[in-house]
Amino acid sequence: MRQSGVYAIASKDIVFESFDGEAVVLDLTTGKYFGFSDSGSRLWDALSSGVPASELVGAATGIGALDAAAIDGFVSQLLEFGLLAAVTDGVARPVPSELLAQLAAAGEPLKVDIHDDLADLIVVDPIHEVEEPLGWPAVKQAN
Repeated sequence: MRQSGVYAIASKDIVFESFDGEAVVLDLTTGKYFGFSDSGSRLWDALSSGVPASELVGAATGIGALDAAAIDGFVSQLLEFGLLAAVTDGVARPVPSELLAQLAAAGEPLKVDIHDDLADLIVVDPIHEVEEPLGWPAVKQAN
């Protein structure tokens, strides 16, 4: 398994919330937001809190056991999208027993959906990007 280390949220510009067990992750820099399947939401919760990917191999879901290749692909996507970053000095956390129960109830394979339909509005953040002499909204410049 390639992606076996400990991960953390990649930057302060990555924010997330769970709604009825579904995680929605927002990248404030690009304005893209990401939705996960129910099993993906559970893995996001685990990975973003320091549970090593290798600890999740073999966890039972409603559709079978998570295999190393599926987890590896999911982690690769999260790294590619800049949502997670590998942590070299991170402390690995054990898999919470409630997460194992939630994974067992998950009925969808690992999946990431990307949405950018609101990206322009999210990037123009009129509340947090106020420039006193200019007023708002202040458009963030691409780097």
